[in-house]
Amino acid sequence: MDYSPLLLSLKVAAISTMVVFIFGVFFARVFARKQFFGKSVIEAIFMLPLVLPPTVVGFALLLLFGKHGWIGKWLLEWFDVQIVFTWLGAVIASIVVSFPLMYQSAAAAFNSMDDRIENAARTLGASEWRVFRTISFPLAWPGLLAGLVLSFARGLGEFGATLMIAGYIPGKTDTIPMSIYFAVESGQMEKAVFWVVIIVALGFSTILWLNWWSRRNMLRYTNENRSR
Repeated sequence: MDYSPLLLSLKVAAISTMVVFIFGVFFARVFARKQFFGKSVIEAIFMLPLVLPPTVVGFALLLLFGKHGWIGKWLLEWFDVQIVFTWLGAVIASIVVSFPLMYQSAAAAFNSMDDRIENAARTLGASEWRVFRTISFPLAWPGLLAGLVLSFARGLGEFGATLMIAGYIPGKTDTIPMSIYFAVESGQMEKAVFWVVIIVALGFSTILWLNWWSRRNMLRYTNENRSR
């Protein structure tokens, strides 16, 4: 059995989750504290991949990152980097489709925080970075973690947009969802069942761990409040 789809899926999901976490937290933090013209439009653009069919997202990425696309042409001419039909295309597709989940979770976490706690720290001379590192981030962590896990799970199961921009090249761009699809297409049902079991087990383990972690931290938070 060739396990390259499992390794590639984990690599794509891990890299895309890291990128999505950094940018999702940054934009959610900035947008939670700032009001400016066009904010609603930008947030709608952020959430758009969540409601669009994956093939539409993949087609848009193909236009942007293709050899004659705005970004793809620039990357090819200046850095000799090709995105289409490579594993990098799968990473970009996972980033785009999982970003709304991270942003939504992070925005909800930051918006639910009490501003007075941060303001109290500022009046005592704490810098913005210290306020974020010691107050905002720890208080928002449960929501950020939920977004992190959901983004990883979404990146792991991405299919439509990945197929459009990365294609199916065995050993190079075949993630687990694509291996399942093409195994069924070619009548290799045993292979398809094997990968279905693997990805269900990964998804189930992820959700089980998130529920356990959330329950444990909720109990700890409740006990700490009772002891005060």
